[in-house]
Amino acid sequence: MKVEFVMPKYRDKPVQSLNIFEAEEEVLSLDSEICIHDKLYYQNDAPEIDDASYDRLRRRLEGLVQRFPELTKISPTLQRVGTTPSPSFSKVTHREPMLSLANAFDDADVNDFLLRIGRFLSLDFAQGIEIVAEPKIDGVSASLRYEKGLFVVGATRGDGTVGEDITDNLRTIKDIPQSLTGDFPEALEIRGEIYMSKTAFYELNSTQMESHSKVFANPRNAAAGSLRQLDATITASRKLNFFAYSWGEISELKVDNQSQFLEMLSKWGFVVNPLTRVCNTLQDILQHYREIEKRRLELPYDIDGVVYKVNGLEFQKRLGNVSRAPRWAIAHKFPAQRIETVLEDIDIQVGRTGVLTPVARLTPVNVGGVIVSNASLHNEDEIKRKDIRIGDTVIIQRAGDVIPQVVEVVLHKRSQLNKPFKFPTICPSCGRESMRVEGEAARRCIAGLACKDQAIERLKHFVSRNAFDIDGLGEKQIQLFWDDGFISSPADIFRLQDRRAELEKKDGLGQRSVDNIITAIEKSRVIKLERLIYGLGIPQIGQATARLLAMNYGTLSKLRLALTSAADKRSTEYHDLICIDQIGENVADDIINFFQDETNLKMLSDLENQLDITNYKSSIIESTKVTGKVIVFTGTLEKMGRAEAKSLAESLGAKVVGSVSNKTDFVVVGGEAGSKATKAEKLGVTILTEEEWFKLIT
Repeated sequence: MKVEFVMPKYRDKPVQSLNIFEAEEEVLSLDSEICIHDKLYYQNDAPEIDDASYDRLRRRLEGLVQRFPELTKISPTLQRVGTTPSPSFSKVTHREPMLSLANAFDDADVNDFLLRIGRFLSLDFAQGIEIVAEPKIDGVSASLRYEKGLFVVGATRGDGTVGEDITDNLRTIKDIPQSLTGDFPEALEIRGEIYMSKTAFYELNSTQMESHSKVFANPRNAAAGSLRQLDATITASRKLNFFAYSWGEISELKVDNQSQFLEMLSKWGFVVNPLTRVCNTLQDILQHYREIEKRRLELPYDIDGVVYKVNGLEFQKRLGNVSRAPRWAIAHKFPAQRIETVLEDIDIQVGRTGVLTPVARLTPVNVGGVIVSNASLHNEDEIKRKDIRIGDTVIIQRAGDVIPQVVEVVLHKRSQLNKPFKFPTICPSCGRESMRVEGEAARRCIAGLACKDQAIERLKHFVSRNAFDIDGLGEKQIQLFWDDGFISSPADIFRLQDRRAELEKKDGLGQRSVDNIITAIEKSRVIKLERLIYGLGIPQIGQATARLLAMNYGTLSKLRLALTSAADKRSTEYHDLICIDQIGENVADDIINFFQDETNLKMLSDLENQLDITNYKSSIIESTKVTGKVIVFTGTLEKMGRAEAKSLAESLGAKVVGSVSNKTDFVVVGGEAGSKATKAEKLGVTILTEEEWFKLIT
């Protein structure tokens, strides 16, 4: 069954043209979609979108938070790779996380990637920054662990931290050596891509059709389904291949760059993609991209782009990672697909924050192996601008987007019977008036929790994976329990055990299902502070921002007390809040407003009585000289870029903020330091030169 979504908004508008409200609504909408697609892709092997589409969605999110720093990492999905491993397989913890890749979709994106690297390292390509370019295989990522040259464990990516043990299945693949040759390290984890050739895919589907078995949509799905068989003989009967391209844990690394490591892989017995090339300029990179794109259809396997990696391993180390992806690599995807279909109807859906979102219902059409039946229309202004009418023949574009967008109307096919669409001013959920705030493109229902759809969407967010993660209490159950009057607030969820007998009488539940739900609820009573904050559904507060708040305040009581006082913008508490790195005045206002609302405070107090809230604990294992210290960087640093300096400080347990206060421990000054250095002197804050800073941390 195809999953229906509240559509992401503003997708055909450049990020630079959006205001903060539009950006917020799009991020919140996209977040819920990604969670669903993660499960479909990683757990069910039944994705409704391809890899390029999925990656493009994440890239759009990254663009949004880059444009609006106050929304930085608002989506918890940006912190996650893959999804939870299936319970059908044993779990394997990756000793080094398996990250994903950021994306580029045109030449300008690639140029921006190179410029970011140069700025971060305070270098340019004339100073020896080489790039390794290799085809992006449309397959399934796998990790292979070798000890003393022998293959011992193989695993899927999973959620990036924990994967599924598929060792027996991987042993059936001829490209995976059971023992290494040459001079190899004692402990070695190889990473690469499992794929099925086009020929093998067609042969498999022919066999499946003859036996009236499941037919796979594309080679990637076939490879995933074959790998996740509980019977290894089934995997062995299907022709899978493996390209090696990187490493995880390694006891000894005797090379200086990525290209040398690829040569070592070949010597150890692995297959390395022959189209890999070292490039020195943007022109070289793009030329190689276009050469591969031209050969795409004639290749024996599916690819969906080209991956670029900084060649030098020392540069890779300095660049490090951000969120779920390395800074030193990016995937350059191939162009989008467009196709015609008919817009049969326009539905209006109500989101968690009351936004009325128009959704195009389309005559189902196959776009790149995916059946598309709906698309985003974003808002009423976009419908007017494109003059979209029910009954129109339209061009839709996936362009890597999870939910396709309507690009334009085919006007010469329009019937005179197709009339302009009138956007409703009444909320379809609660019947109350909607309104548009000046500066917003969205129309909102202002009923808040009195609106059924808003209340239900907020409850869905509360139980979601990155909030309370209550397994078994999904959208259907939330809807059912709301309709029956069992839950109307988050705290009601933790009182469901008192209604066990009533629940067991509901169709589709039964004793076992209810037991599982109650068990999951009881497990979630112990909750980390940062997950609680995220679960509250405060506007603009994503997983990362929730973690920042938890880290800076430590306990819920301190957070509530501080934010109560912060309502006075002249207060120290307000200044402390906006000084938290990546929290601007706009985000601060939303946080403060939430904690000033009596309904919210009553809800929170009721919830507290049901929970055991764990205070924030730092993830820094070893204490350093700057652990817990508040740091401000100002001026131009010579040894590294500001972003690299900030990343290094945070890795050592320091808190990096944007402004100086009497709570600042150190101000690190570079060239042309301005008002921050002056303010530090007045407040008596310790000022360090760049050289003094590095002496302190090394």
